[in-house]
Amino acid sequence: MRKQYQKPALNYKQQLQKLKQRGLIIENESKAKHLLETISYYRLSGYWYPLLKDKENHHFKENASFESAFRLYKFDRELRLLMLRELEKIEIGIRAKLIYILSHNKNTFWYTESNHFINPVSFGKTLTKMHNEYKKNDDQFINAFKKKYYDTIPPSWIMLEITSFGSLSYLYQNLKPCKSKTDIANFFGLNEKVFSSWLHSLVYLRNVCAHHSRLWNRTMSIQPMFPKKPKNQWLTHSNILNNKVYFFFSMILYLLNTINPGNSAAKRIVDLLEEFPSIDLKAMGFPDSWRSETLWINK
Repeated sequence: MRKQYQKPALNYKQQLQKLKQRGLIIENESKAKHLLETISYYRLSGYWYPLLKDKENHHFKENASFESAFRLYKFDRELRLLMLRELEKIEIGIRAKLIYILSHNKNTFWYTESNHFINPVSFGKTLTKMHNEYKKNDDQFINAFKKKYYDTIPPSWIMLEITSFGSLSYLYQNLKPCKSKTDIANFFGLNEKVFSSWLHSLVYLRNVCAHHSRLWNRTMSIQPMFPKKPKNQWLTHSNILNNKVYFFFSMILYLLNTINPGNSAAKRIVDLLEEFPSIDLKAMGFPDSWRSETLWINK
């Protein structure tokens, strides 16, 4: 049964006292208070949640400490930064391929023509959002175009450079079946349905990372499709969850191997995991055999 929220706001001293009463070891109260001030109790609570033995009554396990929770927070922060670094390369690579194939196979302003798209309502919303992004953009190359040409919108190779990753995903998903849509997916070794699913999932992952949300043990609300016949090296272990970080990691490695075959993303992820050996890999969806996967072998 739901009830009205009535918990009062606690000051930092009261927050520390509450944690100690619940059994959390506070090694350095001055440091803990500083972290509560600069990060916040509520954000940190997501990282001491795994340390609870009684999650309903918020009682901590024996020897659970504030420092161990903060170390988990640091790992998650480094993980998000690493993911954003790799996602940037993937987003730029996908953007470049969409621009090239669609502008050559269709026409300069294909993204404005409703006949290329499945859902006219979705098309209209996406186009409006793209147009608003264009009007607000003050990049030098956009200002130069506006100054030189009287067109109300730029050609696709300019517009798609400033279009958000989310809008880009909706554009691809809403494209009618055509050679262009197939060619884009095939370039990345996937079919159209799987590629569209992965693209949508990567937008979700990027938003999680960009908004500093907890990532490491997250159960993803968007689940990417399993590739049935991937054209490139994929996972051999079939008993994995597609709503955990490991699957999303593997997607990133798969796509990077097309965009940048000499990448060292797997090594950077492995190095981070080795830097934080206490991290529960099971909570991230890692199977026992993950180190034997060719996709994950360090380059």
